[in-house]
Amino acid sequence: MAAISREEVAHLARLSRLAVTEEELDTFAGQLDVILQSVAQVGEVAAADIPPTSHSVPLTNVLREDVVRPGLTPQEALSGAPDAEEQRFRVPRILDEDVAS
Repeated sequence: MAAISREEVAHLARLSRLAVTEEELDTFAGQLDVILQSVAQVGEVAAADIPPTSHSVPLTNVLREDVVRPGLTPQEALSGAPDAEEQRFRVPRILDEDVAS
């Protein structure tokens, strides 16, 4: 498996809106490469006679009752948004289609 490049790390950082330094690009590239190699090793170990599982031990009733709690105000929720409009997150259009109103 090819190592993840600095350019790929920089692309992921841009998509995640993370500001990373040149030094961090090298560090993260190495760390992500180790993660990807580990995942590949797990894939090699998986055998057809072993059923897929989500947990190593059975889980029962892991849900809790819903409790109403105060949430963020629209201003608080949008305070870190790069752009907002009419109390909503404003994002770039990704489709060229006209949407009927």
